[in-house]
Amino acid sequence: MTDRFAQWRAPAHWQAVDCISDLHLQAGEPATFEAWRTWLARPVSERADALLILGDLFEVWVGDDALQGDGPDAVFWRTCAQALRTHAQDTPTYFMAGNRDFLLGPAGLDACGMQALNDPTALDFAGQRWLFSHGDELCLADTDYQRFRTQVRDPAWQQAFLAQPLAQREGTARELRRQSEARKQASGNDPSLWADVDAAAARLWLRAADATTLVHGHTHRPAEHDLGDGMRRVVLSDWDLAAPAPRAEVLRISAKGLQRRPLKSA
Repeated sequence: MTDRFAQWRAPAHWQAVDCISDLHLQAGEPATFEAWRTWLARPVSERADALLILGDLFEVWVGDDALQGDGPDAVFWRTCAQALRTHAQDTPTYFMAGNRDFLLGPAGLDACGMQALNDPTALDFAGQRWLFSHGDELCLADTDYQRFRTQVRDPAWQQAFLAQPLAQREGTARELRRQSEARKQASGNDPSLWADVDAAAARLWLRAADATTLVHGHTHRPAEHDLGDGMRRVVLSDWDLAAPAPRAEVLRISAKGLQRRPLKSA
């Protein structure tokens, strides 16, 4: 199993790494976008040495050609790409695909100035080994989603989907989002009722990667879980600045350990 984990050693000069996930950026949610863009543009002296985006940066990504055209969605995606590219000129920015933006390809990454990060990736940094994942692959109890994930991560399926006209792909994405929202509403829109990461599977991954801490997003349930035997699971916050109780949090990793930084202090 260890051959499936990407191995990564941080440069010696790195002192801190910031992690975010699940921003679900979209044109219809300007509050989150503006807060994120402002955060990206902060002075370099306030930044970590690298930014790791662990999936679902975008609400949906139906192909890199979504950046083309004059429509409002294309303009929004290009604005996002410009903000990322400007940030990445001074701060290395790494992207791990989520369940919403797994079709972000080489052209999209290049437009954003981001470097691809495999899921999962083991990083040697700050005196220990960390394991990073979006987290969706470990939600084993959600069997319907796991079947869907297997289908859409298949290269043949992706090739066929991307061969469709952009408008058709966008229509498919809207329908999938509608179905997803319906399922959320049926559960009272309560993340605590959604399938969570399987603890046994998380421990198996950590042992295989020779790591002690798994950092992931996806579940929208920021917390830290003791997995036993010196292992733990750290869950990132999602971002929603339009919620009744706005939320946005950055996880900073350094030799001092983990620090959750609400956006206003990040």
